Amino acid sequence: MDGWERLAVLALTLSLSAVIYTYAVYPGLIWVLARLFGRQPARPPATDATLPFVSLVIAAHNEEVEIGPRVANALASDYPADKFEVIVASDGSTDRTAAVARRFDDPRVRVLAFEKRRGKAAVLNAAIPEASGEVVMLSDANTHTAPDAARKLAAWFLDATVCAVSGKLVLTDPDGGTNADGLYWKYETFMKLAESRLGALLGSNGAIYAVRRSAFVPLPPGTLVDDFVLPMLAKIRSGGRIVYDRAAVAVEETPADLAAEFRRRVRIGAGGFQSIGLLHRLLHPAHGWVALTFASHKVLRWVCPFFLLLALAANAALAHHPEFAELLIAQLGFYAVAVAAHRLPLPARPRALKVLRLPSMFVLMNAALFVGFFRWAFTSQTGTWRRTERRLPESASVTAH
Repeated sequence: MDGWERLAVLALTLSLSAVIYTYAVYPGLIWVLARLFGRQPARPPATDATLPFVSLVIAAHNEEVEIGPRVANALASDYPADKFEVIVASDGSTDRTAAVARRFDDPRVRVLAFEKRRGKAAVLNAAIPEASGEVVMLSDANTHTAPDAARKLAAWFLDATVCAVSGKLVLTDPDGGTNADGLYWKYETFMKLAESRLGALLGSNGAIYAVRRSAFVPLPPGTLVDDFVLPMLAKIRSGGRIVYDRAAVAVEETPADLAAEFRRRVRIGAGGFQSIGLLHRLLHPAHGWVALTFASHKVLRWVCPFFLLLALAANAALAHHPEFAELLIAQLGFYAVAVAAHRLPLPARPRALKVLRLPSMFVLMNAALFVGFFRWAFTSQTGTWRRTERRLPESASVTAH
């Protein structure tokens, strides 16, 4: 081999190793570390008398269809009524979002109607200081939470070392009502539980999380992934822990429109790259397990599209060697399976082939991250978001999963 070929072998080896570490080695590593050095956090016992006041903040833009059922769902919580309020923060809505929310004849419902659309970060920065609660719970207009979700989240704040809590989001198929991304979410939950055990959980599920109001740090303008940045800034400010409670459940539909889902993932990808600049200090080894989880679970995952492209290009350059030709065929075969699984109509997919969704999801996610990088690098970020169309079945219920 000449010098260029040796360089291609090095690039191929390092890029594939990075991908394998991120998606296969790291989950096993974090599980082992959690067992050796972590401890299972326990939710403090709580009664109606000891629970803190909770303010549920729902940032909404043009959600006149969803906001009524969402507020009704929130008011159906079994949380003590005298310690609970719902704040609907309308971000420059041009429909009847604010009017629908104001229809509720309940003193616990407050509406903040901001005339100018400024983006979710600006809305949260304005709404959270208006909250009466010691604990601010955040959720979305298209999310429905279990009746006991607020109670479970709030109980954690009886522990003074906790600054934020993430609940469990269950994504459901709009037609079948079943968990749409079951394998992927089980994989993510597995890592979150291990990271929580180490005291190194990163961010939260935007559909269901809570933060101690005294630990809240205003979000930088244009922040795209508030559910990641907000808890992490609270952690930096307070030195507290972020915990994961899978018993606090929220349900949300997956978008029926694949293009809408891809746009959502692109936005998350752009927000991921943006957050590296906002939270880069957490990569310092002084932050211990947090530095490891941030580098492995977030940063390396966000740059994986570039590792995948580098691996493919380096492998193609070495394809005249038989052993590398076989690896190139394997790479191309993986992408072919992903495309085929994506194009196969859902009703036609046999249950036995459900595993084929994993390559499809992997490629789709990395494609979105790739596009998200260029959105972050070459466009200005305002923090505004485009409403994703979803259809919540009338019969949908929220239970612990």
